[in-house]
Amino acid sequence: MLGYVRIYKPDMKVREYELYCGYYCGICKYIGKEYGQLPRMALSYDAAFLAVLLDSVIADPDRPTREHCIVHHINKRTVVRNESIAFAGDLMLILAWFKLLDDAHDEGKTSAKAAALLLRPIYRKLEKKYPDLCKGIATHLSELSALEENHCASLDAAAEAFAKIMEVIFREGASCLHETFAEIGYHLGKWIYLIDALDDIEENIENKTYNPLLYRFDYRGMNSGSSERADETADEFRSRIRDRASFNLFHYLAIISEKIESLDIKKNKGIIENVVYFGMNNKTREILEHKETKKENPNESI
Repeated sequence: MLGYVRIYKPDMKVREYELYCGYYCGICKYIGKEYGQLPRMALSYDAAFLAVLLDSVIADPDRPTREHCIVHHINKRTVVRNESIAFAGDLMLILAWFKLLDDAHDEGKTSAKAAALLLRPIYRKLEKKYPDLCKGIATHLSELSALEENHCASLDAAAEAFAKIMEVIFREGASCLHETFAEIGYHLGKWIYLIDALDDIEENIENKTYNPLLYRFDYRGMNSGSSERADETADEFRSRIRDRASFNLFHYLAIISEKIESLDIKKNKGIIENVVYFGMNNKTREILEHKETKKENPNESI
């Protein structure tokens, strides 16, 4: 997950924001206690939403505490602890492991290789704890890597592989209603893959790296051969595909909303609605309109 699934703070109640931060800090505290301080760098806002959503159908009330931490050592912060938070923390480290392997393989980053060596014992422990999850993620990541290496021109095929990863994650994390959560994860994966591809158009054109949109919609700006669009700019390409991308993105959001509404939500409803109806919608419009904003760091602390 890439940091796109976030709250929209201007439309969030103070109490709900405090609780959301409690989930985020709870995951950070969990990782620090179980695995040490360095792995905390894997934390992202997506993890907080995953924990909030998975925990929403569990009747047990939250019992937040107020605690100090390394980052906020003066004022105490709200901290929530539960099984959903533990799963989200474990998942972030699993995904971090695969991301490090990918960076080490594709880009030859020395830092990624070193970090992977440090994380390997933790991943081996998590692999024993979640064998089906780790196998599923590895399988679908391999499928996605093969498609990207072959410059797959089918946006559906590439997005499908990533959506299957999210489907596996949400099914594993759900203590009940596995199929409903799996469907939410699947369509969330479709949305994340497309929004990230749309966000990275300029970077991928500049670096001549794979982006399914460039192949699916026949971007010609990088090619020297004769074409009616040989001199197409990135902005022109964005304008040409905007309506199609908008339709798909809002279609995925509509299905996610429908599936979430079918859940028997017992708590956290305000936070979930803020993320889905405001946060993700706002992010979709922002990237469709190509606003000149700094790309958010998925590991940024609250």
